[in-house]
Amino acid sequence: MKRTKVEICGVNTSQLPVLTNTEMRQLFSQMQSGETFAREKLINGNLRLVLSVIQRFNNRGEYVDDLFQVGCIGLMKAIDNFDLSQNVKFSTYAVPMIIGEIRRYLRDNNPIRVSRSLRDIAYRALQVRDRLTNQNLREPTVAEISQEMEVTREDVVLALDAIQDPVSLFEPIYHDGGDPIFVMDQISDEKNQDLSWVEEIAIKEAMRRLSEREKRILSMRFFEGKTQMEVADEIGISQAQVSRLEKAAIGHMQKYIK
Repeated sequence: MKRTKVEICGVNTSQLPVLTNTEMRQLFSQMQSGETFAREKLINGNLRLVLSVIQRFNNRGEYVDDLFQVGCIGLMKAIDNFDLSQNVKFSTYAVPMIIGEIRRYLRDNNPIRVSRSLRDIAYRALQVRDRLTNQNLREPTVAEISQEMEVTREDVVLALDAIQDPVSLFEPIYHDGGDPIFVMDQISDEKNQDLSWVEEIAIKEAMRRLSEREKRILSMRFFEGKTQMEVADEIGISQAQVSRLEKAAIGHMQKYIK
């Protein structure tokens, strides 16, 4: 079967080399001994890693060539800082760095502009958070971060929120081979929304046709505002099972309401 030629930044992605773990270690040893050609081989041999990462950002409307170039910067940083003595695969170390470089690029080029001063506070807060985590072996509170930075807690929260990328409610966060669990499945809603009496009657009638466990799950999820994880802990089943039962129960109800 003929491989399709796809060019990104003038690179024929179908002909990118793949390095074995042994080859990678040899090249890192050579590079750290001052052999410049080894670094170039490591870059070319890991461009497929960049390609796999930028696929996660396909829905951002960014040019693939731009994302690829930014991803390559992250790859080069990973190569230059990789510690061969650590028992860690290079891909495990490099992927977060490539993702981080792309996220910084997307933040800095976001059409919703964040002021430079706010970004500076956010980046400082992230650095302080990492330092305090390593120092105290736990995640620091916002109060601890703000005290360390000598800025108000409100400024820290506002700055960190400003640089966060928006997340789709339908982004899958877990998949066990069956139905995926989406972000929206993790969100609780403590608001008690009033339904019209017609809708209420229809829903009550449909609820009567469900099994006791299905009724309990829907009641906890949509009337008590609990997350699927909370429901799973209370009932004693997995979150994936809660997700499947919830979707099945809603499907049964829709047949009677329509």
